[in-house]
Amino acid sequence: MTAIISYVIMGIGIVFMLVGSACMLIPKRDFYFRILVACKIDTVGLLTVAIGLAVRHGFSFFTGKLLLIVIIVIVLNPLVTHIVARAAFKSGYESTLKAEDTP
Repeated sequence: MTAIISYVIMGIGIVFMLVGSACMLIPKRDFYFRILVACKIDTVGLLTVAIGLAVRHGFSFFTGKLLLIVIIVIVLNPLVTHIVARAAFKSGYESTLKAEDTP
């Protein structure tokens, strides 16, 4: 039973990553939108898949290592995304989305 539950949770995470990746292909979206979506895909997708793996393997040393990896990603991924977006903004990077292109 835990195997089925873990596969469902991992499947939800994979579907989330696929839908988020498809959002990256939407035309007329600027750099800042795409970097936000990429951060969400990585963080939430990895978290969901990691929860599924933890359910599958139960409480073990593997789950402890997985928890450590998840904590590192949850802390560092938004931080690095913010640093990249801020560097682009400070350098004067012009977004490809203009005011007349907004819906």
